[in-house]
Amino acid sequence: MKLAISGKGGVGKTTIAAALIQSFAETHEMVYAIDADPDACLATAIGIPEEIATRLKPVVEMRDLIRAKTGEGAFYTLNPKVDDALDEYSYKYKNIRFIRMGGIKKGGSECYCRENTFLSALISSLLLDSNEVVVMDMGAGIEHLSRGTARGVDLMLVVVEPSRNSVNTAHLVKQLATDLGIKKVKIIGNKIRSSREQEFIRQSFPPEDILGFVKFNEYIWENSMEPSPENTGKDLLDGMKEVYEKIRREEGDQCITGGGEVSCL
Repeated sequence: MKLAISGKGGVGKTTIAAALIQSFAETHEMVYAIDADPDACLATAIGIPEEIATRLKPVVEMRDLIRAKTGEGAFYTLNPKVDDALDEYSYKYKNIRFIRMGGIKKGGSECYCRENTFLSALISSLLLDSNEVVVMDMGAGIEHLSRGTARGVDLMLVVVEPSRNSVNTAHLVKQLATDLGIKKVKIIGNKIRSSREQEFIRQSFPPEDILGFVKFNEYIWENSMEPSPENTGKDLLDGMKEVYEKIRREEGDQCITGGGEVSCL
């Protein structure tokens, strides 16, 4: 199962992504947690200590690895083999493999053609070849979709807060995701504080597109002001259990627990 989490900046998509990663980690042998947001903060959200998270090097900055995979000189391969890079350059936290993809090329910098080629191959390997669960926290807005970063996912989850701008961004994400061939795009309403806010989101999307609602959490809000936020955990997000179970049913995911082991189909 391959999931991508998207939405307007500030809607809480990283918190939602972390809650899903922790939930899947309880039922699956391996979960790949991909931080594809330039404002990287997924590592600490899933419980990796901040002193370790700040030292994790983005894949895009691993120039020697990239040149070894893509070739030297003016010409480079467009389909480098990257399978061995997944384990070697990811950070293992319990049964979660964390990978930080890195930022987008900035104006005035050198060409990132090799880096982009390598990233595309790495993402394709995860999103097309992996049998494990993959959860990718996307960058805010729609730029990542215009570059085709999320091509190949099974399910795109768009996190929406009760605001007109957030809803408008969600509609753009849905359209671009459809253009990329992503067949399933679902909405998660987040930071819900009243029945009026929930109804606002219900009226903004077809009912079959809405996966569920997550209530506003005061503890998470206050904890976000701390220099090193504690891992809030999925249990603090009222509504995430229902969302998680709906995702499992949506993708036909079945896990059997027995004898201390978990087997997922």
